[in-house]
Amino acid sequence: MSVQAWQHRSMAKGKAKHEARLQEISLLGKDLARRAKQRCELCGGKGDLRPYDADPNQAPTMSSIALFCADCRARAEGRDDPEAELRFLEGAIWSDIPAVGETARAMLGRVDAGWARAALEML
Repeated sequence: MSVQAWQHRSMAKGKAKHEARLQEISLLGKDLARRAKQRCELCGGKGDLRPYDADPNQAPTMSSIALFCADCRARAEGRDDPEAELRFLEGAIWSDIPAVGETARAMLGRVDAGWARAALEML
């Protein structure tokens, strides 16, 4: 098998695996919306809600998937926002939903502010 043929075959397998994961996540959609009361589970916003895969290394479950708005998905993926816009994380770190609490803690860990450090110390 040529290198090109192997790469093509490998990419096809990866794409099929990715699509299967997205299908598994989409099956949780209605339950996620119900649990979140159709609001972002981090900031409480209502705009552009979509599932966020907090742990892509495990099978998608209601514990590992959260419903986030576009801003919170971007923040979770590393976007830096002014610290004043992230105060909602103080409450989100206490969520009993693992995907929400763990994501909030990781985001809060990137905030260089006294209130953020104090919130993390309280955990």
